[in-house]
Amino acid sequence: MTLIKKPLALAGALLGLLGPAALAEVDANVAKTIKTRLEAGNPKATYGEVRESPIKGLYEVDVDGGNTTLFVSQDGSHFIYGDLFQVKNGGGLANLSETRRTGHRAKVMGDQNVEDMIVFSPKGETKASIYVFTDVDCGYCRKLHQDVPELNKRGIEVRYLAFPRGGLQSLGYRKLATAWCADDSNKTLTALKNRENVPLKVCNNNPVAAQYKLGNEAIDVRGTPTIVMEDGRVVPGYLPPASLVKELGI
Repeated sequence: MTLIKKPLALAGALLGLLGPAALAEVDANVAKTIKTRLEAGNPKATYGEVRESPIKGLYEVDVDGGNTTLFVSQDGSHFIYGDLFQVKNGGGLANLSETRRTGHRAKVMGDQNVEDMIVFSPKGETKASIYVFTDVDCGYCRKLHQDVPELNKRGIEVRYLAFPRGGLQSLGYRKLATAWCADDSNKTLTALKNRENVPLKVCNNNPVAAQYKLGNEAIDVRGTPTIVMEDGRVVPGYLPPASLVKELGI
């Protein structure tokens, strides 16, 4: 199997190759051949369903939860790794891969139980909600948390999910689990982010490990804070309230 590690960022090369917007169902034998070859090439990865791609002769296969898509030949012997761009008729480019990922993230986050998150809600109308993968020891996580009262005033609900940067065996995990296990999780999380001395207490069946896995596998969190909008867009890092409000369109 040949791996071509040149992303499809040169979208102009695709002009004239783009197929129709409505994609046909993949022949079962073709799908089986592609999955078999990919699994033989890298059995450690998990592969999604085989789809027709907008490029004739290539097929799309999501890898490891949908954050990566391969564009595979019909016999499964070659694939291209990278984002797929479309040259729009009126000019400009559209990142079709990111559009698909955005929809995937929106669905994944929408399926999560908000009761498992630590939520800071506006007292008045909630105009928008954001999901924030957070740690307690990162500087920009603390800076964002200092902005939460202002965000709430502007009608933005902040939904925290745990993402211990040091992993599940780290002190950061124990601190986050302490917040999620506390009777008053909001108060405890704030105290930890303010570097107050909080006795650590990790309860059974806390959601920190599951949220850490979610961030790694489904959202592709690479640092904290990572903000996920309800529509699936991602902000990898800190934004001040005014900029966040602008991004949310409220």
